[in-house]
Amino acid sequence: MAEIPLHKRVRGWMAFDWASQPYNTLLLTFIFGPYFAEIFSDRLVVEGVDPEAANARAQAVWGFALAVAGAMIALLAPILGAVADSTGRRMPFIWAFSALYVIGATGLWLAHPAEFNAVLVLGFFVLGLVGMEFATSFTNALLPELGDRDEIGKLSGTGWAIGYVGGLIALIVTLCILAENQSGKTLIGIGPAFGLDPEMREGTRSVGPFAALWYIVFMIPFVIWVRESGPRLKPSVTIVKKGMSDLVATLKRLPQSPSLMSYLGSSMLYRDALNGMYTFGGIYAGGVLGWSVVDVGVFGILAIIFGAIFAFIGGRLDSRFGPKPVIVTSILALMLAAIGIVSISPMSVFGFMVPKAELIGSLSTADVAFYFCGCVVGAAGGTVQAASRTMLVRQANPDRMTEAFGLYALAGKATAFLAPALIAVLSSISDSQRIGVTPVIGLFLLGLILLIWVKPEGEDKEVWASVH
Repeated sequence: MAEIPLHKRVRGWMAFDWASQPYNTLLLTFIFGPYFAEIFSDRLVVEGVDPEAANARAQAVWGFALAVAGAMIALLAPILGAVADSTGRRMPFIWAFSALYVIGATGLWLAHPAEFNAVLVLGFFVLGLVGMEFATSFTNALLPELGDRDEIGKLSGTGWAIGYVGGLIALIVTLCILAENQSGKTLIGIGPAFGLDPEMREGTRSVGPFAALWYIVFMIPFVIWVRESGPRLKPSVTIVKKGMSDLVATLKRLPQSPSLMSYLGSSMLYRDALNGMYTFGGIYAGGVLGWSVVDVGVFGILAIIFGAIFAFIGGRLDSRFGPKPVIVTSILALMLAAIGIVSISPMSVFGFMVPKAELIGSLSTADVAFYFCGCVVGAAGGTVQAASRTMLVRQANPDRMTEAFGLYALAGKATAFLAPALIAVLSSISDSQRIGVTPVIGLFLLGLILLIWVKPEGEDKEVWASVH
């Protein structure tokens, strides 16, 4: 078989970000998440629950589902990563988890408003989310094969920016021709396309199958151009045991590589906080500010545009200055945005009373402030995520890269239940969405503190030589 040129392998690898981003954009954040909360909350109100409390409980249920997904990923990611490193085979894992992505996303069509089965719907959502996260982890592990140490920051940032653009286009298409608001109209004032019934919210429910189809189509360049390098062995009991023993050895020796250990701890906290903001931003806007699914989608367009631009810029800054200063600056911006979001209500911004009257078009002062904070989150979130995976490449043992990304997934998911669970618990106890989302501020702060012990260039080679 002819050798595939490097530039095509790079383009194929970047195609994954484009293909997979709609799960985050359409399903987790801007369309399906707020839709689920809306339907679940409406059911509680019909049962006699106070509307504000119903919104908080819907936020809590969504949080508990994400906590379950996070726990599953935390348990399996490092184990599967160790096996992949020992066999040299990542593609079979990518295809298997891609299948879960497609099945889970497609199943969201069953979120019928009149026959709403929350357990079934959340089951499909968690299945797809787990598939997406694992497929991402194994794809990330291919990054070091695509360029040298000084280039991967640019590659990572560009890939992340391309993913944002893909998510943006998918979101615009969805808002214009599929997702309807309560009056049954899309963003451009028409009913959902293809004869979908707005009364049954078929336009909004179709975003799941749409994301699945998007993934299948745009993974084609990945399938054609991306190949694994190095020897590939068939899985066996001996190889699996070796992979697990290597993983155990790595975990035992983590205290002797304090830079990697501190980075894993830091990224665990700040990525968890960021995911909390992404996941609950649309639900928060719907419950606190009364935004519709379409309103949240428009908000998402702005956030994604800023995310794409700054992920691209951040990749260049990463390559020039290294990932650590990019990460620190991004976390500081995210903390300020989180404080701003928590302060916003229909009548107040940053503790100051504001008029509820329209300020710009149909937007109130609170709406505009939320849009601004969302743009900051999009910009800083794009840069910090792109820089985070290049930072791991600098910190990790180059001979155990997939295992490292498994540990990275573990670090990202070991407490992935924490932000959703804290938000869920505080939302349930306080019956307040605003109080419920405050834990993200503390998580950002703790992550920032742990970065103090992270070496910008990672561990010395002698450290890794002593691990095995």
